Amino acid sequence: MQFEHQVQDIVIQLEDIWKTYQTGEVSLTALKGIDLTIRRGEFAAIMGPSGSGKSTLMNVIGCLDQKDQGNYLLNGRSISELSANELAKIRNEEIGFVFQSFNLLSKLNLRENVELPMVYAGIGRKARTERAMAALDAVGLADWARHKPNEVSGGQKQRAAIARAIALKPALIMADEPTGNLDSKSSHEIMQLFATLNEEGTTILLITHEADVAAYARRIIRFGDGRIVDDPMKRGAVDVF
Repeated sequence: MQFEHQVQDIVIQLEDIWKTYQTGEVSLTALKGIDLTIRRGEFAAIMGPSGSGKSTLMNVIGCLDQKDQGNYLLNGRSISELSANELAKIRNEEIGFVFQSFNLLSKLNLRENVELPMVYAGIGRKARTERAMAALDAVGLADWARHKPNEVSGGQKQRAAIARAIALKPALIMADEPTGNLDSKSSHEIMQLFATLNEEGTTILLITHEADVAAYARRIIRFGDGRIVDDPMKRGAVDVF
């Protein structure tokens, strides 16, 4: 029973993951035998310089790209065995994405942007609106719901992107350089928001090259040349919860 409980606690399980890109006669191996476990309720940061492979790792974990070799289990399911439609459903409902560029649609107001994943999930209009407003309220934007992205600040755009990511209550939020386009004050506010969401039980995986951003996480996994070069979990020195 204890083993079953531990397995259910695991959101991400990567075993010997490899990824190589081929351009003509040139090949680049971006991931080299990655082993990684992320448990439910963790706030982990993958930190490394540009070109280290950390964004490729995020794409594989987020089901945006396919691994070449290895085993990837998401919530206990093998990703390799899923169809394209099943992967699309996972990306929409089980993983919430937050990107550096916000990815908000300019013609829609903030509430409508937050509702988009729920449209694809087939949730009715009334329920979509209620859940979108609840998510916007959770990030302090309820009063800005009718404003369009060009009418709010960068920090507010990112808060809206986070509201969109949490609206379907995903098992995991993946944030790729979420403060890259923000000033220091807005960056601090966004990272505090992630910390609060994690305290409330949300599992967060952050990709960054900035030490001050990674410092908000409870576990910092250092990445370099396609490999994990340091992980406190493997040293037995991480406080997950």
